[in-house]
Amino acid sequence: MDLSTKYLGLDLRTPLVAAASPLSQKLDGIKKLEESGASAVVVYSVFEEQLRQEAANLKAATEQGVGSSAEAMSYFPSTDDYNLGPQEYLAHISKAKEAVKIPVIGSLNGSTKGGWTDYAKQIAEAGADALELNIYSIPTDMDRAGSDIEREYIDILTEVKSSIKIPVAVKLSPYFSNMANMAKRLTEAGADGLVLFNRFYQPDIDLDALEVKPNVLLSTPFALRLPLRWIAILHGRIKADLAATSGVHEAPDVLKLLMAGADVTMLCSTLLKNGTGQIKKIETDLVSWMEQKEYESVKQMQGSMSQEKVGDPSAFERAQYMKVLQSFKV
Repeated sequence: MDLSTKYLGLDLRTPLVAAASPLSQKLDGIKKLEESGASAVVVYSVFEEQLRQEAANLKAATEQGVGSSAEAMSYFPSTDDYNLGPQEYLAHISKAKEAVKIPVIGSLNGSTKGGWTDYAKQIAEAGADALELNIYSIPTDMDRAGSDIEREYIDILTEVKSSIKIPVAVKLSPYFSNMANMAKRLTEAGADGLVLFNRFYQPDIDLDALEVKPNVLLSTPFALRLPLRWIAILHGRIKADLAATSGVHEAPDVLKLLMAGADVTMLCSTLLKNGTGQIKKIETDLVSWMEQKEYESVKQMQGSMSQEKVGDPSAFERAQYMKVLQSFKV
């Protein structure tokens, strides 16, 4: 059974990739992911805020005693608030490359153009096989047009691509007025891959403490419906590779996404919930289903149920919305 696939120019043994998560924060975690069957690993993200703090620390050190204020650094988050600092992250990438044979993909998490280019170059120099740009932006300025937000995504990608030679993927949110157009523009700007979709942090309210608090919720299999739809729509229409993330828990989830047109499926919540051994279980179940249905390879099924291949392309569009509502009986 041939489970091989290609993503960002990398030859992968299977389409099962470990997404950025706390599991890759330590070297032993990355080794365990490889041993469990992950075909590649996206290393835990380094944040734009960390890069700003590092730059501020350097500036403060070089200007020590020259109009400096003891309170100035309090405006920047403490390094204790993050899992890996910028320099530690680079060392982590280098050590991971020496420790495992699978591709190691770096991850930058930010929201503005500042700081991306130089650090992307350092990640590439540290040995990363590719880079994932996790652009996490929640626009709240009422005077800022959507076109400005989209332009910033393009600008970030363009600047990063001009500074490094390794492949670059962009991890997107689905919140664009025209997702298809945005995917096309990013591809034309040089994106080697698109990761669909980012799951934004959603705040909660503690009714006892009367405070807004973070609340991390793991995905459920239902969450895969969104990436499934858009991967099916984009497959064959853009040149960028397509990675599915969010809602990938079991082999059936992987199969559906591959048929929609995904090149790889990224695992996170299911590994945090069930352990890294879940990768082997998914692979075993994947092979079993493929043998039962007489598939010889992953490539044979990829895109077989995409919009361009199905008998009714409207199945992924508005026409089905009306049918579903009309068919529901109370």
